[in-house]
Amino acid sequence: SELRLDITLQCGQSFRWREISPGQWRGIIRNRVWTLSQDDSHIMFQTHSSENVSARQTDLSKQVSTIQMKQKASFGQATKRKNTEDIKMSPTNKRIRNNQYTKIYDCEINELNDIGENKLKEELRNYFRLDISLESMYSLWSKADVNFAAVSPQFHGVRIMNQDAVENVFSFICSSNNNIQRISLLVERLCKIYGSPLAAVDGITWHSFPGVSSLAAPGVEETLREHGFGYRAKYIHKSAQMIMEEGGDSWLHSLRSLPYYECHSQLMRLPGVGAKVSDCICLMSMGHLSAIPVDTHVFQIAARDYLPHLRTCKTVTEKVYHEIADHFRNVFGEYAGWAHSVLFSADLKKFERLKTEKKTTKNVCS
Repeated sequence: SELRLDITLQCGQSFRWREISPGQWRGIIRNRVWTLSQDDSHIMFQTHSSENVSARQTDLSKQVSTIQMKQKASFGQATKRKNTEDIKMSPTNKRIRNNQYTKIYDCEINELNDIGENKLKEELRNYFRLDISLESMYSLWSKADVNFAAVSPQFHGVRIMNQDAVENVFSFICSSNNNIQRISLLVERLCKIYGSPLAAVDGITWHSFPGVSSLAAPGVEETLREHGFGYRAKYIHKSAQMIMEEGGDSWLHSLRSLPYYECHSQLMRLPGVGAKVSDCICLMSMGHLSAIPVDTHVFQIAARDYLPHLRTCKTVTEKVYHEIADHFRNVFGEYAGWAHSVLFSADLKKFERLKTEKKTTKNVCS
């Protein structure tokens, strides 16, 4: 499977997605409200405008065999649905990255009458990194690690999302000493206080993520403390101020061009951003897919399954942190952060039921 929305959207990468009905998800991508669902070979999506008028509902598809069975990239034709046109896609510029873990296919969508619809498809592809084949990576990771081989059949389709850096920085500052449910509440609260309304869908108003300048304004820390952010309020305000002093959004986005260790170091200058939060940002927003966020949960996985001598350690020291991260990179290679996220998801209690399923429903999308 190339994508499972139910795992990817709930495994602690992004905190703004809700399952509004079984198999149907609603959230924000690039300050646009999306509703997503999937079948065996398609992602169905719908976007919602500020006038509460739904945009076109479209299939975004690539046949299963193009990723799983063939090195040659050949693309099928999307199913026609209401208010949509057929999507014809063709391969171009096939290339293989300079590593052994994945084949990348550059593809172009033929001209469509609706340029906006074309842009939406590309946004979705970019968000879920659908140009990267999971089938080939899962195969290599399974050969490299018996633990991965054991859990991966039930956890196919876990993707690292390519998220906006501003949202990721402040969302993970909210993650300090928090669980996913609590983080989601704080992030949504932050958006309601300082974001702008994007759309009202089914009686719920969705807001944009706040801009850095809004979070750097006077009085933000006091307001956030009043709304239950605690000590995180200071970190949010001070980090926003520092980003503005460095040049605003453009400075933050420029960190993508830096090598991993330099990018990681620059992010750790922000108040409230330690090694783990910096690695989350590097992995999910800066394109450093070898970054390994090590929290207590990952420490427990490492001590239990990989580095038994760590079982006597009571805390995750800097030395232990680097030992765990380096071990995962040695085992899984350049995309180690992705493999680590599969193992992390497989260990979450909320997905415990998947381990006991005799047959996993195939949700293959791209």
